[in-house]
Amino acid sequence: MLEPKVWQLTTGSVVAGLALAAVAVAVAGPWDSGQRKAEREWAAAQGRTGGTHHDPTAPRTPSPAPSAPDVLSVLTAPDADPADLSAGLGKTLGPLLDDEALGPSRTASVVDATTGEPLYGRGANTPMTPASTIKIATMTAALSALGPAHRIATTVTATPDARTLTLVGGGDATLDRDGLRDLAEDTTRALRDRGVTKVALRYDASLYSGPRAHPIGPNDNIAPVDALMAGQGRLDKSTGGPAPRSGDPAGDAADLFAQLLREEGVRTTAAPTAVKSAKPAKSAKPAKPGTDAKDGKGAKDTVVARTYSQPLSALVERALTESDNDIAESLARQTALAAGRPASFEGAGQAVHAQLEKLELPLTGARFADGSGLNRKDRASAALLTALLARAADPAHPELRPVLTGLPVARFSGTLRSRYQDAAPAAGLVRAKTGTLTGVNTLAGTVVDARGRLLAFAFMAGSTPEPAGAQTALDRLSAALVR
Repeated sequence: MLEPKVWQLTTGSVVAGLALAAVAVAVAGPWDSGQRKAEREWAAAQGRTGGTHHDPTAPRTPSPAPSAPDVLSVLTAPDADPADLSAGLGKTLGPLLDDEALGPSRTASVVDATTGEPLYGRGANTPMTPASTIKIATMTAALSALGPAHRIATTVTATPDARTLTLVGGGDATLDRDGLRDLAEDTTRALRDRGVTKVALRYDASLYSGPRAHPIGPNDNIAPVDALMAGQGRLDKSTGGPAPRSGDPAGDAADLFAQLLREEGVRTTAAPTAVKSAKPAKSAKPAKPGTDAKDGKGAKDTVVARTYSQPLSALVERALTESDNDIAESLARQTALAAGRPASFEGAGQAVHAQLEKLELPLTGARFADGSGLNRKDRASAALLTALLARAADPAHPELRPVLTGLPVARFSGTLRSRYQDAAPAAGLVRAKTGTLTGVNTLAGTVVDARGRLLAFAFMAGSTPEPAGAQTALDRLSAALVR
């Protein structure tokens, strides 16, 4: 049993951590669906929705929020001696990194997030299997390529006589029944104006190319990667986490759309049929409503309805907080489309690499075999992960800020909700992305240390004997930075 003073210290640490987290949230402003309302209202005031009113001449990224540079500068702690800090980190982290629970292969990197200055490292440049921490790279590339205000469209087009509809997937992995219902209602209104109550329904999921199935094969953690899906192809009523998945998300989404049309009074002549666009889109930007699109036969169809995803910033935050593999794969492909590359596993990996290269990040040995981290062929170094986090904290790159705001909070949100059980000082203070595969455990994120300095860290372990012990060891490493 712990001594009374130890209990008091532990309890005090938890309370202090949660209190500090509450103050930080209060200062940041109210949150709604993972984003600050103030940030949304500011973005809306600029007149750029990222969806309905695309302006190809406008800059892709917003100016930084007025408070962002000041907030980050406060965390710099200029009176702290980097040499002293590095020496202290070595003494503190070294023994913890030697924990046998981390297996024989372990690397680490800690940097000053506001300057990018390395403060501690062990094998920091060694490429390792990152598991889901690769999502930090995927999200950074997507935000850099498309901007945080970008929205992904799902469209319905009609032939000139409005007797044939095509449901066109744009790659929105968050489209659900409610979104399809809104689309069905808008479509019905357009048809009603033309006196049409019976249609043939087709669906087009040809925006993506290459294999649909992830290399790991059928798995409850991810659906086949389709440009059209509803509810992420889940076969139960869940909205997150592992679940049985459909083998044909696009076909199921089309069937659901047909059902919703019937509920609105529009009958379909037969089951939906798949078609392929004559020329798949080369850009992730959707056409404006009312423009023409060509079907597989070259006839001009008119856009009659369209629904949009949440802004990319919200998708990034959700993907990181909940480690959503479906969103991660879709955003990797959106990055490929923005770069004019094939929207496949290979094309997406090339696009992510190229986008990060533009940001001048350390990519030696890096490989992006997928966007989610489920592929064991992915490679990233601890130095790359901390460099990504430092770049997201850079006031010169406000478009990348959702990479930080989307990180789970220790004992509070996402994949860290149940972590840090015996690392009390970290509760509410550590924000980090987890990574877990059999024999692989990683953790990368940020923390404000006792000197007020914002640190970015990455700890990676391979050939771990079992996940629980490895996760506890990683939690202790990041918690030690708080002190």
